[in-house]
Amino acid sequence: MSDSVTANLVRSGDRRALAKLITAIEAGDPAADGVVSALIGAGEVARRIGITGPPGAGKSTLVSAMITELRARGESVAVLAVDPSSPITGGALLGDRIRMQDHVDDPGVYIRSMASRGHLGGLATAASTTIAVLARAGFDLVIVETVGVGQSEVEVMDLVDVVVLVLGPGWGDQVQASKAGIIEITDVFVINKGDRPGVDTVHRALLESLDDARTPILITTAITGDGVSDLVGAIR
Repeated sequence: MSDSVTANLVRSGDRRALAKLITAIEAGDPAADGVVSALIGAGEVARRIGITGPPGAGKSTLVSAMITELRARGESVAVLAVDPSSPITGGALLGDRIRMQDHVDDPGVYIRSMASRGHLGGLATAASTTIAVLARAGFDLVIVETVGVGQSEVEVMDLVDVVVLVLGPGWGDQVQASKAGIIEITDVFVINKGDRPGVDTVHRALLESLDDARTPILITTAITGDGVSDLVGAIR
């Protein structure tokens, strides 16, 4: 099958062709290069949203709630979820699929997990090419969930259109310390787990840290869906 034929299959929504292409990209198979070039050379590009933040902030649960909201609006969604790899075995749990399992049978949703394999920056070596492919595979929106990041891991900003930083209610004391890193590249702030104590402290710390008062700061409770509609609206 020629590169252009495979590219057309991916562009038209053939999930089998898409999955095989991403597997080849992850494996570093040179056979993927021609298909990727054919895809990138033509076709519309979906809006790409980066979801990043520290471990335990509830990113995966929030992404799942966002999928529900986007599907209710009639939009198709691709998700690339990057999980950390073990420094000892090199393996990864790839647990994001567990949190998003409610969507696996939805034909308007495609979820792909990817191990970071020790790559710094919150993503994986193959992430850049995979995001470019997903953005041209017929979806309305591509969501990229990074590994839980620190302030220096800002690679996602170069690969997406909007960066969403998800924080938990216990993160208030760390906002100032991170001002020079991840906070500077964020387009939308989300304080998740809004039903827990400490949300006001984080909100106040963000307001004091931001140079641009127009940057949205939203409060969500992903497990109940509270605030998720506002978040999707801010992103759109």
